Amino acid sequence: MGEEAAVPPVVAAAAAAGAPPHLLLICFPGQGHVNPMLRLAKRVAAKGLLVTFSSLASVGARLAAAAGVSAGGDGVPVGRGRVRFEFLEDGDPGPDLDDLMRHLETAGPPAFAALLRRQAEEGRPVACVVVNPFMPWASDVAAAEGIPTAVLWVQSCAVFSLYYHHVHGLVEFPPEDDPAARFKLPGLPEMSVTDVPSFLLPSNPFKLLADAIITQFRTIGRATWVLVNSFAELEADVVAALPGVTPRPPELIPVGPLIELQQGEEDEEEEDSVRGDLIKAADDCVGWLDAQPPRSVVYASVGSVVVLSPGEVAEMAHGLASTGRPFLWVVRPDTRPHLPAGFLDSVSGRGAVVPWSPQERVLAHPSTACFLTHCGWNSTLETVAAGVPVVAFPQWGDQCTDARFLVEELVMGVRLRAAPAGLRREAVRDAVEAAVAGPRAGDMLASARRWSAAARAAVAPGGSSDANVQAFVDEVARRACGGGAAKAQAQSQAQPPPAVVTQA
Repeated sequence: MGEEAAVPPVVAAAAAAGAPPHLLLICFPGQGHVNPMLRLAKRVAAKGLLVTFSSLASVGARLAAAAGVSAGGDGVPVGRGRVRFEFLEDGDPGPDLDDLMRHLETAGPPAFAALLRRQAEEGRPVACVVVNPFMPWASDVAAAEGIPTAVLWVQSCAVFSLYYHHVHGLVEFPPEDDPAARFKLPGLPEMSVTDVPSFLLPSNPFKLLADAIITQFRTIGRATWVLVNSFAELEADVVAALPGVTPRPPELIPVGPLIELQQGEEDEEEEDSVRGDLIKAADDCVGWLDAQPPRSVVYASVGSVVVLSPGEVAEMAHGLASTGRPFLWVVRPDTRPHLPAGFLDSVSGRGAVVPWSPQERVLAHPSTACFLTHCGWNSTLETVAAGVPVVAFPQWGDQCTDARFLVEELVMGVRLRAAPAGLRREAVRDAVEAAVAGPRAGDMLASARRWSAAARAAVAPGGSSDANVQAFVDEVARRACGGGAAKAQAQSQAQPPPAVVTQA
């Protein structure tokens, strides 16, 4: 499960004194990264580790406002461990994504190094750092401090394979103006350029973001572990095929789906105490759903980043209203001014429009019939786990790949396609009808429910992902207690760590 690395003496001393190993997660400041990172923190803490979640101070402020998270101190109990929060002083990152990326590359490394040193000074030295691919410099900082790293890949194994083949010159994608052309990679279905993450295409406007991901792929072999937010049963073919690629990629360790699965009142209280919302969820979503008939509600959300044009917002509004079905629509505050005049009054009582929702609860609610989604990977996994059919409306990035798999490989929904002139209300209405009551709706629901059962089995005690999380925790603890590579090697020969589960 990764090569042995020397353990800093201060970590070994803390372990010898009986303190649990300390895992620190450093997270890119975006909702789509905060959610899986924080959920991994909770999974690991539940198995007995002390976990610190960190990102920019601006993220800390938003977590405090939306979810009541507070920094410093001992944190909160989660299972047999604890989760705590500390944030990097980030100054002013700037107004757009490129400004943020430049700011992270310059201000991030010294601030992160200081954070790591402070942990040791305060008696909780870090045994392992978990980073994500948009911040490749974090691995270098940890290495300079003598701390092993894990990468959490927050997209699919399929997208990982596409990036890996591209970065190593193992694939040539068709031209963007030739959507009929096809290419094939090991373990993946035949694909077109429209299925490729848009960050890898010449038209991609987010060059610095793409550069950060590519840098991570060029150096990813330095990480001791590569964890991935997926589960073995969902992507068995690509996980099995990657070891045969040359140059050989690192072993992927599926630990997902990193989602919230409430089992009772105790779990609900624990979830509410460690939530990752950067926007405060509306309080009345679940109550409104309770008043709707079973499998009647169209839930629509394009996430925290996708920006629809004023025309698209208007067509989406009219399209949802024209379905004749109750709908719950997440419309962020920056998008709300684009709603048609009088729209909210016209749908009062039948349509609920909220700035943010507790999405896991909405998808799991028996009144939810389908999910109109941008197909971000977090939303994809949440709807897979909930067993809800989708209306796929991808915009950019890995959403393009995720939509292909949801609709054509998992057979869980339909595409919402914009006409050459843009999104049309009739397309919204027709796609919703096809997903909920069309000729294939029953098959899509049955497939969604089968995948839901598989997802929940993977994270249940003893499931494939749960076993991988336990193996990772055991190895971090074993190395921390070993005091160095030689002693760790001797222990591994006497009692090998649990095997990684990569297939069903």
